[in-house]
Amino acid sequence: MSILKGALVLDLSEVYQAPIAAQVLGDFGATVIKIERPGSGEILRNYDSYATARNAMSSYFAAVNRNKKSLVVDLKTEAGRAIVARLARTADVLIHNYRPGVMERLGLGYEQLKEANPRLVYAESSGYGATGPLARNPGQDMAIQSLSGIATSNARPDGAPALVNTPVVDFAAGMILAQGVVLALLERERSGIGQKVSTCLLDAAIAMQSLEAASQLIYGYETRWIDKSLNFVFQTKDGWITVLGFFRPNPLQLLCNALQIDDLSTRAGLATAAAQLERKAEIYDLLRPEFVRLTTAECLASLVKQDILCSPLLSLAEALDHPQVRNNGMVVTVPMPDGKQVEVVGNPLKFSRTPPSVTYGPPDLGAHSREILEFLGFTDEEIARHGDEGAFGVTASAR
Repeated sequence: MSILKGALVLDLSEVYQAPIAAQVLGDFGATVIKIERPGSGEILRNYDSYATARNAMSSYFAAVNRNKKSLVVDLKTEAGRAIVARLARTADVLIHNYRPGVMERLGLGYEQLKEANPRLVYAESSGYGATGPLARNPGQDMAIQSLSGIATSNARPDGAPALVNTPVVDFAAGMILAQGVVLALLERERSGIGQKVSTCLLDAAIAMQSLEAASQLIYGYETRWIDKSLNFVFQTKDGWITVLGFFRPNPLQLLCNALQIDDLSTRAGLATAAAQLERKAEIYDLLRPEFVRLTTAECLASLVKQDILCSPLLSLAEALDHPQVRNNGMVVTVPMPDGKQVEVVGNPLKFSRTPPSVTYGPPDLGAHSREILEFLGFTDEEIARHGDEGAFGVTASAR
């Protein structure tokens, strides 16, 4: 049996951080209803220009919206808001990432909904938090990387701050939010009462830097991990390789053994890891030509024998096709609305008895509207009337 089978989740979120949290719940058996605006649906449906030009489903939308059913509701109308409130009366979880105050103005805030459903777990994620000087500002991963210190910590050799292309803060915030939901559901089993769970991108970004923050807060210095040991990126005969000297008393000796060259650590002033670190640039210049004469595979084989931390530098396409990634089940197949099967990234959590599974592929916009409304007890006449009033769209109208 799936861990969250029987749980009903309302997903009012968009883009990445909160949608991936809802997808995690769906992967483990929850029934997730994705509530989208009429016409265009959520933002990611139309943000993949390659797919849009081919009248196909957005790859970005597909990445974080499997195991969900789509209900189109216009929250700008009173009838639309009433439908969401009606769903919330029997829902276990509601997830959104609107800016603070928006759901309250719609009459769908936690204090408003818990009156009718005290067991509701109300999960929200924002850019900067519910209060404070930036609370009303729009949040976005790269903006948070900039504010939180991540971009500065990731500076290029010339000192210019650098943004991480992967939305790491969004992902972290989504995983934290999913964790919060599950903890709240667990606590509800004891108390019988739901609660509001919240996080934000800024808090996630700061939490991600807990090790670096500790050195700054306690001793006032900046931790840069690449500078902590003989950590290098070397070009090989046919590619690139990362070599790490972490946790080794004499990493230079191990590197020389792997390359089958004279032990440079016997030279004056190079006997220990600490001494080697002070002359890191010199060591790099000595080792660079030795790596260039070998292939990446040859380097890896030799380095692994010496128990040196190392890895090839792969493209994302190469990583997705790596035997270890495939072995770990991190690429899964999901059905698209047109019947085609496509691959997306799977769930990283592994369970011995209740693993994640794919029940639904990413849905067409409004594909489950009628099904959900009938579940709520709406008659055909009511569905037609509310449709005329602009509260929702019943048929699939966009990918």
